Amino acid sequence: MSMHDHKVTRTANLTRSSQPTAHFLGNLDPQRLAKRHVIFSPTGSQIGELIDRARQELPGLTTADIVHRVMSHNPDVLWAIARRSRFSASNPKGEGFVAMLPLNAAGLEQLLQGTFDASNPDLNLLTTQSEKPAGIYIWAIHALGRLAGGVPLAFERICTPLYRNVDLYARAVTIDGHRFLEALGFQQGIAQQGKTVAPHLHVYKRSSDVLQSTPLYDSYRGSSSEKRLTIAVARTMEDLARIITIRSAVYVGEQTCPYDEEFDGNDLSATHLVGYVGNEPAGCVRIRYFADFAKVERLAVRHEFRNTRLSFQLVRAAIDLCRIKGYCRLYGHAQKRLVPFWSRFGFKVFEGAQELVFSDFDYVEMTLDTTRHPQAISIGTDPYTIIRPEGRWHSPGVLERSSHRAVTRPSIREGTV
Repeated sequence: MSMHDHKVTRTANLTRSSQPTAHFLGNLDPQRLAKRHVIFSPTGSQIGELIDRARQELPGLTTADIVHRVMSHNPDVLWAIARRSRFSASNPKGEGFVAMLPLNAAGLEQLLQGTFDASNPDLNLLTTQSEKPAGIYIWAIHALGRLAGGVPLAFERICTPLYRNVDLYARAVTIDGHRFLEALGFQQGIAQQGKTVAPHLHVYKRSSDVLQSTPLYDSYRGSSSEKRLTIAVARTMEDLARIITIRSAVYVGEQTCPYDEEFDGNDLSATHLVGYVGNEPAGCVRIRYFADFAKVERLAVRHEFRNTRLSFQLVRAAIDLCRIKGYCRLYGHAQKRLVPFWSRFGFKVFEGAQELVFSDFDYVEMTLDTTRHPQAISIGTDPYTIIRPEGRWHSPGVLERSSHRAVTRPSIREGTV
């Protein structure tokens, strides 16, 4: 991978390794792999220092001036990586970086055709920070040795709703780059109508139609493998009992929250998601709905399951559920110590946000501005879809099956007024 188009190695001529995939990008755990690293968005001279250092090992790398120009168009282009032990928030210095180009439809078309100029990208082919891209091109990764542990943190930045489900593209110009991509689960070439096109590229497929596949918030089916993480919408009293048990263990037991403050009277006016590790209920989150926003709250994961990715899955499932219900703004109260966690999903402490205290903890307001799902439920949606069970709009419901029966109770009978 590189920021230039010099073909150090023709990836089309490389043979696929017989070794099994070491890590899949979707399974990387930033908490485990990157606990000794931080990432940040560099500015000014920091960018020049990063690029100059990388150019010593990547001849032909594009210049810092070009990177500045692209980052002025979309700051979500480059993230610096630093070892936590050497990092100073007052004077941040990066030791490596991950750079990506968010492409619009025209940019993706040029990339697939092999005419995209990565050494000096045309800004008209890139999306802005508020636009959803058609594809994301891995511009460059410079993370030598242990710095590679910070790469998952950068990839997690493109798991926010704006970037999630957008396919990733990369071009390996070295043998090591080729191996690195395949270890992450990238596939060489792109299949279209039974043919492989763009053999110069690797692709990591993330795109999917939520309504045509099982959404994250409805992935539990009553039984699961030993360690699989799945999620379900609470629909029964037994589901609510699971939620009460989880929140009692976490908030009442661990955080000594008074019972009547934890169970605040809002549980019967909300949607709850239950997270499972295998068949064990291990976490939950609550969603309440208001006129123009949805509030995500009461996220809890049992202590013995916090080494899993369940908390991340629950938040992503909650965001997905809100988007399919048509909400573009999500709101929450984050404990101050957990602001970095919520920031990973795109939540931000907004201007004028209030700080508050309840149940003996300090909180701050955060919001996430996202986009409606393309097939969000609204007036005009098939009415049979609207009456399906909560979170199961992707599959026919019991009332649809009843529609095939003959009408035996007509609402208007002859002779009545």
